Order: sequence, then C-alpha cells, then structure tokens
Amino acid sequence: MIQSNLVEIITLKKYFPIEPGLFRHVSGYIRAVDDVTLSVRKGETLGLVGESGCGKTTLGRCILRAITPTAGKILFQRSNHETVDIVTLKDAQLRSVRKDMQMIFQDPYSSLDPRMSVLDIIGEPIWANNIARGEELEYKVRELADIVGLNTKHLKRYPHAFSGGQRQRIGIARALSTNPQFIVADEPVSALDVSIRAQILNLLQNLQQKFDLTYLFISHDLSVIQYVSDKVAVMYVGKIVELAETDELFFSPKHPYTEALLSAVPKANPHIKMKRIILPGEVPNPANPPSGCTFHPRCLYAERICQEEEPELRKIGVSRTVACHFAEKLNLQGVSD
Repeated sequence: MIQSNLVEIITLKKYFPIEPGLFRHVSGYIRAVDDVTLSVRKGETLGLVGESGCGKTTLGRCILRAITPTAGKILFQRSNHETVDIVTLKDAQLRSVRKDMQMIFQDPYSSLDPRMSVLDIIGEPIWANNIARGEELEYKVRELADIVGLNTKHLKRYPHAFSGGQRQRIGIARALSTNPQFIVADEPVSALDVSIRAQILNLLQNLQQKFDLTYLFISHDLSVIQYVSDKVAVMYVGKIVELAETDELFFSPKHPYTEALLSAVPKANPHIKMKRIILPGEVPNPANPPSGCTFHPRCLYAERICQEEEPELRKIGVSRTVACHFAEKLNLQGVSD
C-alpha cells in the first residue's frame, strides 16, 4: 500500500542576511537552505545527510517553524486530514499544529533545563497543550518514561543525575508527550557513546512502529543513516543533490558528491581495501556560491557545462532524483564495490 505524503516541502528557502558594520546595512545573504523540494511519506524515515554546515539542521528547524523560512511552502497533513502550509500559519494556528510535529535535539545535555525535574521536563508539553492536568498528567509522564526505558522512580531527579543515553531518552519522551505524527531527529546519537547508540536507534525504530511515527533523521554518519532510513536525501551547500531509496543510493550512487561521502563509510570486512575519495578544495561559501553546479570546483568529473549551467534536480528511474548533468553516464562507486 502506497502511503500519502505527510510532509511536502516545495522550493523552500532560508536566507540569513549579512549585516556588517555599525549601521547594519544588508550586504548579502547566506543561503543556508536554497530552493529545496522534498516529500516525506507517512510512516517512513527520510535520512538527510551532508557535511557540517550544509544546511541540514536549518532545514529541519524550518519545517517545524522554529525559524521562519524566507520563501517556499511546507505542506503538512494533520491527523484530521486537513492540509496546512506551515509557512503561512499565524501564531495561534501554529501552536495547535506544533503538537503534531516535534523535535529530538542533538545534545542531550544542553537541550534539557537543568532547573527542572524529569517529571516537569516531560510533562511541560502535556500541560502547555492542555492535554492533561494533575494526577492524569503525572500518569502520562510515568507511562512515557516506562516506554522509553527510564526508571519511573527517578522522575523527581534533575538532568545532571543521568547519563547521556538516559538524557536522550528523556528528550525522546518529551518529544512523544504530545502524541505527534512527525518528528525531526537532529543528530540524536552523535553525542552519545558508541555502545549506547544502537540502543537509542533501536528504541526510535520500535517507537516508530508502536506509534506510527514519521521521521526526518538528520545525521552526518552514513552508517546510521543506512540502518534507520527508508529513503536518503543528500544535501550540499543548501541544496538537495540526490534523493533515492536507501539501498539504491548506497550501492549505486549517481552524484559524485554522494560517491565521495560513501567512500568514507567503514567496510565491515577489514580485508577490503578502502577506496577513499579525497575531494579537492573546501566547501564553498553559502554567501557566495560558485556559478553553475555548486559542486563543480571539487568534482572529479566536472566539465565546462558544470561551470556555466546549474543542473536541475531531475528524476532518473522510478524513485531517484539527481542534480547532475552526467548522472546517466557516470559509473560511480557504491559501498559494495
């Protein structure tokens, strides 16, 4: 059965003004998110990957309207089947929609208020959205704590008394407290010990099945993305350069940037020699991106057209889109090579 799109992002942009000097005149813009079009089907996990500074977190925060986009549309299908444009909602409307869309933050240390007990941290969204009060609220918090694997005897303790993995479980319980449909998971395991990561990833997958959740999973760790994602979007300097089903993208990339990222994934077999691709140069300045294809200064396959003409994100095959002039011609290395 084909699920409908829960979130549909259409030509989304987020430009941050550059205002140097005393009088703060705008001298340019940082194109953190630049003309992004994506969709996330109900019940799936869309992985979003790219180098640090490519705009992944900014995109996630724009979707939730934690920051306001510069232009574009974010269509969200609510539980009552009403479709709303998150970008155009006023404060009162946005407040009612926000309980359907939540976020799990990267840092389990700074994302929890050290002055609040675990009971208050998890219970605050329940109280703020008028879901429950008093004994019913405490019951819901205890139920959520048990679901995410926290000891309910410790709910009166403060965040400093918990390990990193336990704190992230608190953050997950808080995200679940409003019974959301859609969760943006922003690098949820990158700050955790390796031994704890698998536990948190398995927890997120179990919760997805239990509550029919839809995830946008942001990470720079391709091994994690391969494990949790149904589809993967690759981002470079604010743009999506490739989007495909997970296995299709990992074993048969069509964009040179995707190939370079995949070459850094550790092989399970230690006897397989790594074919690491070292890209020349540095990531372009998003305030002054290069002409044509933004990746062409670092691309090993670039030709003259790449410098002059920006490739459109076009469909190749059944479920893949790529922004590369030579996507059909290139024979690129995947993780199985």
